[in-house]
Amino acid sequence: MYYKRISKKNTIFSQIKMEKSYYQNKDTGEKKEKKKSSKKTIIITVVLLILAVSSSFIFYYILQVALRTSTPVVVVISDSMEPTISKGDLLFVQGEEGDDIQNQSIIVFWGGLSDPIVHRVIDKVLIDDTWYFRTKGDANSRDDGLVSESKVLGVVTGCIPYIGWVKIILTESDVLIPLIVMVIILIVISIGWDIIKEKREETDKEREKGDL
Repeated sequence: MYYKRISKKNTIFSQIKMEKSYYQNKDTGEKKEKKKSSKKTIIITVVLLILAVSSSFIFYYILQVALRTSTPVVVVISDSMEPTISKGDLLFVQGEEGDDIQNQSIIVFWGGLSDPIVHRVIDKVLIDDTWYFRTKGDANSRDDGLVSESKVLGVVTGCIPYIGWVKIILTESDVLIPLIVMVIILIVISIGWDIIKEKREETDKEREKGDL
């Protein structure tokens, strides 16, 4: 009888140990899975950020190659070409040789300002094997004088109305850089909060086990 009682107690203790070991292994496995999922979330977020930034540069580079110009897209920032082109319009620009640019073409060129100018060609002359274009805004009363073909970025080939207002508002209000910084900070805070939350949950579970 005494031997049977001892064997029963040993069996019960061994079952308790097995159950305890099972739950400990289960909790360890859950912790590992949570850590893995947390790392995966961080990696996926970082990869998506890199893709979002790099894809815009890649797309712009493809446009440069396809349209044969260093500036394939411009936003109109003045009313000088009204009513043909309005402020805020997004223009697509294709590079052309001076020989191929005709009178009445709308060209984009550097004219001493921080942003390129979009005006119409009203005349062209060849001086010492170099083409010069006399340009004028449709809404302007005076022309711009002669523009060397070396300053011409290309000819306007397409237009998306008013979409460029987003860029104008962000640039003129000086909120573009702060907005980008704010978005990055919010993403970092979100990732950090997820990590802290998971650690707190693990700590609370460990405390509950200790109380038991």
